[in-house]
Amino acid sequence: MTNKEKYKKAFSAVCPSDEFSLEVEKMKKINKQNIFKTVAASAAVCMIFMASATVAYAMDVGGIQRTVQLWIHGDRTDATIQFDGDGTYNMEYTDAEGNEKSMGGGGVAFADDGSAIPLSEEELMEELMAPDVEYKEDGSVWIYWMDQKIDITDKFENGFCYVKLVNGEETLYMTVRYKGGYATSNHRYLGPDEWRGN
Repeated sequence: MTNKEKYKKAFSAVCPSDEFSLEVEKMKKINKQNIFKTVAASAAVCMIFMASATVAYAMDVGGIQRTVQLWIHGDRTDATIQFDGDGTYNMEYTDAEGNEKSMGGGGVAFADDGSAIPLSEEELMEELMAPDVEYKEDGSVWIYWMDQKIDITDKFENGFCYVKLVNGEETLYMTVRYKGGYATSNHRYLGPDEWRGN
């Protein structure tokens, strides 16, 4: 007689109790739940890995791209903008005449110690949403802010123009120096004697 046959003969008289059967069933359910949790956790880890790989790939290509709506020259415009993470951006859009346009820019802020800090995406978006002044070939000067287009050509006195811009609850006081830049404030106009380089 082999060992296998001896074990069969020895344990053939043993009958499992009902409690043992219930425990076996409970263990099967627990094992199934653990297997499900393990599979779900593995799937989540794979998804996170794939998302990370996609972001890393996008970063390798040169930053994160997104589509945003901006006001460009008084027209609401869909633009694809890429923030490069170093305080710069590149943007592509279709203007009101249907022409493909691209532009870029960026900037830095200065810390108390004088070191340059690249602007964040939020700061760059604030700059893109700020008023803009355009000097046209016909000699006219225009301010664009949100959906507003304001001709300020005849409003200059001694090289300065003062314009109050209102959009809903937001009010900006804008001082424009003819072909010398502009300044905005939520409280007051900048006077000629406060202008740098004056």
